[in-house]
Amino acid sequence: MNIYLIFLLAGAIMVIEGLPYFLMPSKVKSIYEKIKDMSDLSLRIFGIIMIIIGFIIVYLVKSKVCS
Repeated sequence: MNIYLIFLLAGAIMVIEGLPYFLMPSKVKSIYEKIKDMSDLSLRIFGIIMIIIGFIIVYLVKSKVCS
């Protein structure tokens, strides 16, 4: 794997992660308040779903780029 691709992906993730904080900081604060009220089980389920979706996206993109 090319090291430049890793840095490209890390940079893209940082841009995507930073957008909500820049575009709607007050909404992000209210979302964090709601997250504090959620149960640990709900957060774990949400987390594992996001991990699975992320792996699927990486797999699909990698299979298209590397073929």
